[in-house]
Amino acid sequence: MQDGAKRCKNILFVLALGVLLLISGAALTRAADHDSDCRKRIHKAEEKLRKEIDRHGEHSPQAEKRRRELEEVRRSCGEERHEH
Repeated sequence: MQDGAKRCKNILFVLALGVLLLISGAALTRAADHDSDCRKRIHKAEEKLRKEIDRHGEHSPQAEKRRRELEEVRRSCGEERHEH
């Protein structure tokens, strides 16, 4: 009977460990997806800034607007990262 109880404890331990690994793996995947999304958003904002600088000049109102947007995306990504 003790062998059966020990075996049951081992099975429960292995199951609990498996669940823990699944949960941590899902969290890591979600964090990686978030990082990828932020990189894309930042890159897109940088491209928009470069285009406005090329079209209107480095200190134009259009470029300043795009700089503010880029900083907002960077700030937003930083805040979101701390929430995860």
